[in-house]
Amino acid sequence: MNSEAKLTKAGAVKKRKRIASLDARKARAGWVFVLPFVLSFIIIYLPIVIDSIKYSFNKIKVGQGGGFTLQFVGWENYQDALFVDPKFVQTLTSGIQQLIFDIPAIVIFSLFVAVLLNQKMAGRAAFRAIFFIPVIISTGIVDNIDQANTMLDYMSTTEEGINDGSGQNATAEILSAVDIERLFENMKVGTELVEYVVNMVNNIYDIINRSGVQMLIYLAGLQSISPAIYESCSIDGASAWETFWKVTFPMISPMILVNAIYTVIDSFTSQSNTVMTYIASVYDTAGGNVLSSAMSWIYFLIVLVIIGLVAALLSAYVFYQKRD
Repeated sequence: MNSEAKLTKAGAVKKRKRIASLDARKARAGWVFVLPFVLSFIIIYLPIVIDSIKYSFNKIKVGQGGGFTLQFVGWENYQDALFVDPKFVQTLTSGIQQLIFDIPAIVIFSLFVAVLLNQKMAGRAAFRAIFFIPVIISTGIVDNIDQANTMLDYMSTTEEGINDGSGQNATAEILSAVDIERLFENMKVGTELVEYVVNMVNNIYDIINRSGVQMLIYLAGLQSISPAIYESCSIDGASAWETFWKVTFPMISPMILVNAIYTVIDSFTSQSNTVMTYIASVYDTAGGNVLSSAMSWIYFLIVLVIIGLVAALLSAYVFYQKRD
C-alpha cells in the first residue's frame, strides 16, 4: 500500500508539473504575440511620451541664430491650462458630460443588437456584417471624406438646412422634446430623462457607428454560454425574460465591463472629440506646444480616473464563471 501511495503521489506531482509547464508555454506564446507592440512602444512611443512630459514643465525659447532652449517653469503650464485658459476647462467639462450620456447609450444599444443577432434567423451573417459596416466606414480615408462632406454640414446646420416650415431643421433632429413629452405625459417622467431619450434618438447615427466593436465582443460572450444552460431553463419553465436576466446578463457581465472601458477610451481618443480638437488647435498656436502638452497630460489623468471609477463600479457586479 505504501508503494502504491508513493506511485500515486509521484504521478500527481508529475501531472501538476506538466500542467504548470503547459501554462508557462501559453504565457510565453502570449508574450510572443505582444512582443511587436512592446518593442514599438519602447523604441518609438516611449521617447515621445518622455519628451511630452518634459515639455509640459518647460517653456521654449527660440534662439536668434536658430534652435531653441528649454526653460524649466514647473507647474506654470498646468496652472495656465486650468486657471488662465477658460475654454479648456469648459470644453473638458462638456466632453465629460457628453461621455456620461454616451457610455450607457452605446453599451445598451450594442447589447440589444447583439442579443438580436445571436438568435437563429435567416441571413444572420448578413445582418451582422451590416451592423459592423459603419465601423469600417468611420475609419481611415472614408472618415476624412465624411468629415469634409460639405453637403452633410449644409444639411445639418439649423440656419440653412432643410426647413419643414416650423422654423427648425428637419434633418438635424429626428425627435423633439415635445414629442417625447406627449408620449410620456401620463407616466410622470422627469424632464431630464426626456432630454436624455431625445438626445439618444437624435444621435442614433453616431451611436450605431460607435457600437460595432462592442457588438462583436457581446456576440463572442453570448456564443460562449453553454446551450445546456438554456435547455435547463427551458425545462424548468423559465420565460425568455427571466432567462435573460438570470442567465444571459450575469454571464456576459464581464463583457459589459470590457465594453464600458473600451467605450470610454474610444470616446476620449476619437477625432471628433471636442477636447482633442481643442488641444490640437492650441498646439498650432505660437508657443502652444508646451501648453498643449500640459493639457494633454491633464486630460490623460482625468481619463485614467474615469476608467478606474467605471472599472471599480462595474467590477462589483461582474459574475465570473468558474471553470474546473
